[in-house]
Amino acid sequence: MAADEIIHQSVRLRIMAALNSLERREALEFTRLKVIVNATDGNLGAHIDTLATAGYVDVEKLFVGRRPQTRVKATSVGRRAYRGHAAFLRAVLDEAEQPRERGQRRTRQRPL
Repeated sequence: MAADEIIHQSVRLRIMAALNSLERREALEFTRLKVIVNATDGNLGAHIDTLATAGYVDVEKLFVGRRPQTRVKATSVGRRAYRGHAAFLRAVLDEAEQPRERGQRRTRQRPL
């Protein structure tokens, strides 16, 4: 099991976490996603482009009335990649919490 280098970046991880909390066919509007992940328009757009190029998200651009609206949703491939990356992160955390050898306790390191 390995990290997914596309999802590993913190903003993309937050994007994928937000999208994976939705039902399969649901999408988030760009402006709502921007608030959730605390990103600027340009930064969020660049990360969405990276995820779309990888096939992890679908981007739908439409007009509601006369206003443009961009909606983003996770693809099946993206959901699978997110689950795999989340499992990788859980394994890293679980391993860090386990004593190194039977009977040996970990000592806490003091911050510098």
